[in-house]
Amino acid sequence: MKNLSYRYKVPLSLSAVIFATAATVSAVLGWQAYRDLRSDLIAGAESLGRTLSRALTPSMLRDEVWGAYETIVTPLDAADRGPAAQRTITVLDSRGAVFISSDPRRFPMLAPASALGPSFARLQDAVASRPGHGSAHLVDDAGRRVMVAVPILADDGARLGTVVLSYAETLFLPRLYATLGRVALSTLLVLAILVPLGWYMGKRMAVPLSGLAYAMARVGSAPRTELAAAVYRGDDEIGQLGQRFERMLEELEGKRELEKQMIVADRLAAIGRLTAGIAHEINNPLGGMMNAVNTFRHHGRGDPVALRAASLLERGLAQIRNTVGALLVEARVESHALTHEDIEDIRILIQPQLDEQATQLEWTNSLEAPVALPSTPVRQILINLLLNAVQAAGERGSVRCAVACEDAAMIIDVGNGGRGIPAGRLERLFEPFAAPDAPAAGFGLWVTYQLVQQLGGTIDVTSANPETRFVVRLPAVTEA
Repeated sequence: MKNLSYRYKVPLSLSAVIFATAATVSAVLGWQAYRDLRSDLIAGAESLGRTLSRALTPSMLRDEVWGAYETIVTPLDAADRGPAAQRTITVLDSRGAVFISSDPRRFPMLAPASALGPSFARLQDAVASRPGHGSAHLVDDAGRRVMVAVPILADDGARLGTVVLSYAETLFLPRLYATLGRVALSTLLVLAILVPLGWYMGKRMAVPLSGLAYAMARVGSAPRTELAAAVYRGDDEIGQLGQRFERMLEELEGKRELEKQMIVADRLAAIGRLTAGIAHEINNPLGGMMNAVNTFRHHGRGDPVALRAASLLERGLAQIRNTVGALLVEARVESHALTHEDIEDIRILIQPQLDEQATQLEWTNSLEAPVALPSTPVRQILINLLLNAVQAAGERGSVRCAVACEDAAMIIDVGNGGRGIPAGRLERLFEPFAAPDAPAAGFGLWVTYQLVQQLGGTIDVTSANPETRFVVRLPAVTEA
C-alpha cells in the first residue's frame, strides 16, 4: 500500500470506507431488527398472559386442573404450536408450585419453581416484588428463551398464582432472517452505486496529483508546454502547488536561457581573441592584393574579359575583407547599395560547386532597382547559405534560391532537398562550433547570423522532409 500510486490508493481508501460504513450500518440494522422482534415477542406474550390470567381465575378459584389445562393449550393449538419445547405455558399457584403446564413431562404438577430452573425462580421473585402485581419478563441467554410472567389475580386483588409463558428465540428467526435478507439486499444495492461512484470520485481527486508527479518526473526531458499541460489548475492546495510548479518551470527556463547566453558569450570571447589576431595577419596581404588589382584595372590593356575578371576579383577580395570584419562583430560594414548584378555575381561564384556535384539550381532574382543595403554583407549571407545548401543537397540534388523585395524588406529564400536537420541541432544551429561535423565547424552559419544581426534583420530555418529552408528578412528600401 505504501508504494501504490495515489491513482489507486485514494479510490481504494474511499471504497474501503464505503464498505466499512455499509457493514456497520447493516450490523446496526440487523441488531435493531433482532431487538425489535424480541420486543414484539415479549409484548405479544404479555398480552396473551393477561388474557390467560383473566381466563384462568375461575379455574384457580375452583382448583379445576383440567379446565386450566384446556385454557392454556387452546392458544397453543391455534398458533400451530409445533414442538412443545418452542412454546410452553406454565401456571404456578400462589406458593410457586406448578399448578398445570402445557408440557407436563418437563414441568410436572406440584413441582416447586426452584426445581424448574433458576430462570423460573428469578421470574417468580420479580413478579412478587413488582408493585401492583405487574408482569415481568427476562431473557434466558443460556437456553436462548424469552420468558414472561403475568400474575393471576382474584377480584379482590388477591394473588392466585402466576402464568409463565416461555418462547424459544428460534420462533422469530425466520422473520429475523427475512429482515436481514432485505437489509443485505439493500446494502448490496447501495454498494453497487456508491463503490463505482467512490472509485470515480477518488480517481478524479488523485488525477491532479498524479499529473503533477508525472510532470515533475519529466522536468528537463520534456518541453515546458507538455509539462504545463499535465498540471492541474485550481484554487485548492493541489492547484496552488501546480501554480508554483509552473513558476518553477519558468525560472528553470530562464536559468537555462541565461546559461546558454553565458556559454555563447564565452565562445564569442574566445573567437574574438582568436580572430583579432587572424584579422591583422589577413588584412596586411589583402590590402596589397587589392592595390595590385586596382593598378591592373587602371594600367592594363583594357581587355573587357580581363577587366570583368579583375572587377570580380576585386569584389571577392572586398568580400574577404568584410568577412574578416564580420568575425570581429563590432566592425562597421560599408559598401555600395545592392544591385541586381551583385546577386547575379553569386550565381557565377557558386557555379563550380554546382557543376562538381551535378546539382540542379532553381534561381529567381527579382531585384530590379538598387536596394538600400550594403552589398558586401548581403552577398556574403547569400554565398554562405547557398554553399551550405549545395553541400546538404548532395550529388544530383536540388537547390532553390529566390531573392525579392516585399513590404520594405528584402527576402532571401534558400532551400535544398537534402537530408533534414535534427531537431536537437536546430536549437544551436547558429552557434559557433555547434556542429563539429559541418564544414569549418559550422562557422559559416554563425558568420551569417552575425551579418543578419548587424543589418537589423531576422533569419528563420525550418527542416522537414523533403526540404530544409532558410529565410532571411532584411529591412530595406528600393532606390528610385
